Amino acid sequence: RPCIKSPLVRFLHLIFDSNQMSTSTVTITHTSQLASLAAGLPLNPLPPAPPADRDPNVPHAPKRVPILSTEDKKLAIRNALRYFPSELHAVLAPEFLAELEKYGHIYMYRFRPTNYAMKAYPIDQYPAQTTQAKCIQMMIMNNLDPAVAQFPHELITYGGNGAVFQNWAQYHLVMQYLSEMTENQTLAMYSGHPLGLFPSHPNAPRVVITNGMMIPQFSDKDHYEKLSAMGNTMYGQMTAGSYCYIGPQGIVHGTTLTVLNAGRKYLNVNDLAGKVFVTSGLGGMSGAQPKAAKICGCVSVTAEIDEKAAKKRHAQGWVDLISSSLDDVIRMVKQARSSKANISIAYVGNIVDLLERFAEEEENIVDLGSDQTSLHNPYNGGYYPVGVSFEESNKMMYADPSKFKELVQVSLRRHVNAINKLVARGMSFWDYGNSFLLEAGRAGADIFRDESKSKFKYPSYVEDIMGDIFSLGFGPFRWVCSSGDPADLELTDKVAGDICEKLSGEADEWSKMQYEDNLKWIRQAGPHKLVVGSQARILYSDQVGRSMIAQAFNELVRDGKLKGPVIISRDHHDVSGTDSPYRETSNITDGSNTTADMAVQNFVGDAFRGATWCALHNGGGTGWGMAMNGGFGLVLDGSADASRRASEMLFWDVLNGVSRRAWGRNANAEHVIDKAQKANPSLKVTMPNHADDNLLDGLFQ
Repeated sequence: RPCIKSPLVRFLHLIFDSNQMSTSTVTITHTSQLASLAAGLPLNPLPPAPPADRDPNVPHAPKRVPILSTEDKKLAIRNALRYFPSELHAVLAPEFLAELEKYGHIYMYRFRPTNYAMKAYPIDQYPAQTTQAKCIQMMIMNNLDPAVAQFPHELITYGGNGAVFQNWAQYHLVMQYLSEMTENQTLAMYSGHPLGLFPSHPNAPRVVITNGMMIPQFSDKDHYEKLSAMGNTMYGQMTAGSYCYIGPQGIVHGTTLTVLNAGRKYLNVNDLAGKVFVTSGLGGMSGAQPKAAKICGCVSVTAEIDEKAAKKRHAQGWVDLISSSLDDVIRMVKQARSSKANISIAYVGNIVDLLERFAEEEENIVDLGSDQTSLHNPYNGGYYPVGVSFEESNKMMYADPSKFKELVQVSLRRHVNAINKLVARGMSFWDYGNSFLLEAGRAGADIFRDESKSKFKYPSYVEDIMGDIFSLGFGPFRWVCSSGDPADLELTDKVAGDICEKLSGEADEWSKMQYEDNLKWIRQAGPHKLVVGSQARILYSDQVGRSMIAQAFNELVRDGKLKGPVIISRDHHDVSGTDSPYRETSNITDGSNTTADMAVQNFVGDAFRGATWCALHNGGGTGWGMAMNGGFGLVLDGSADASRRASEMLFWDVLNGVSRRAWGRNANAEHVIDKAQKANPSLKVTMPNHADDNLLDGLFQ
């Protein structure tokens, strides 16, 4: 029985201590509400049994394909019952079987908390003993906030299957462990399962997370589906399973930089007014696209098959207009293109229908194209076939998976045909690292350059656009103001902007444009109202910038200018965080882009250099078995220790990846590492000697 001593009584005494002033009682109203986080699994009494059907007002994960044998199902239920005392097994076993057969997974809906709103609360309202643990509790709840998460009741944050935990029992136990832990303990997390608290020391991470780690031979989709259904592994995506997601803002900045640089590279323009960008997806990550296009000043059309997802983004102010009429969409695009209006349009329908309609127009009116459907998960809700409704697709993928797969592949072939026609007429297209090219190739689409099928017709956005930016050390640095006060975020925006401005003035020609783009971003971040969930911000920066910003934030906390600690992290999709040949390492040309040493080394190095928590995942945006990625969280509490941790860890966290890219003979990375070695004599990096092409060619003549 997983039971740890609960400190709930201690907190109740704190709340109702008669010696406390009345003002203190007012400030801990929510602490009383969140005190149950320390109590662990609610077992006596059991929460009410869940309704027969899921709440229709909340988006839910598609039903998973039934793949378990009878013996497998017995094992899955046996595994789930491990979390509960044996006297409850007779009640829970039939319930878990029903979930497994109906949804393909045991979520333990009965234990989804309903006595408090799931969201990020100010840090002082959490019942943990340490500041670090309180911050982690806050970040977990933000990942499950219905305003943030894609399928909150299934504990899925984004990407269709990017989970925080496998089930609600794990959530309760993790919150209990975090409430109990001291600075001499570390929580070990195995694919959503809390293995337990182990003795450590204050300089160790408070939580170490691994998600989806597999023996390489078994790291395929079939094993994932089976082991996930049995409660043995989990797809953590990137920042879902590492508790570092900050809503669609987390990708909007990178998408903004991608679209801006696509305009420069493909269209030879800095001003995108009147240019049309067409793409698909308005989910947890892809929902950033219309906001990014708006910031870039262009006209955008984003197809989304799920009407609820489109309406959610519209209600949040992330897309301007919604229409399910292709005629209306074409009319609006032509008007906006002609007048150079800056608008974003959501087409509620299938991306294939949209692209085919654009291809029928007499004049090409699309300049840039991409795709952000979740094709790492093509047959379980990541991609919806043309000609089949959203509702019917959700039924078919469960009831007739082979037919559904056939229709998806037909749709992908049509999808690519439409892209090819538009590209022939002047559109520039790139893969957004979502395995679009890979799955289209598997479907037999006309996506390869030649019959050898060794190269795709179109580039990955990292290969063609973002790779050189990563090689300069610029990547998605993030922070969260734990006070929950927008005024704290406003102050951090100003300070980060001032640092960017200073560095922009001092930058060489290699980095100056990046600093200028990011300065513009951070100065406009507040007015663009990017916050969904916690008071968070993202800013692409290099090692020097990240370190300076972190030190400045720590000083603000120390001096009492911020009302609580600042949590810094980053997307796993970064300079050093991810090895993925179809995305993050697609521009590494020395043949090593299918190796994973960089991401694993980064995880280990962050752990002993000061991370508050760190994570290593199998998968990410390109799919299970297709990437290794990791991330971290670091709490800046105003202490000298936090300053040391930030300095040591951020130096490694960025320059590890730049060094690997330099060894791959990337000129940007070689330049950055050369400067870094001159600035820090303790840094000694093995640099490449370049072989002469003529010499090598002569060997084979």
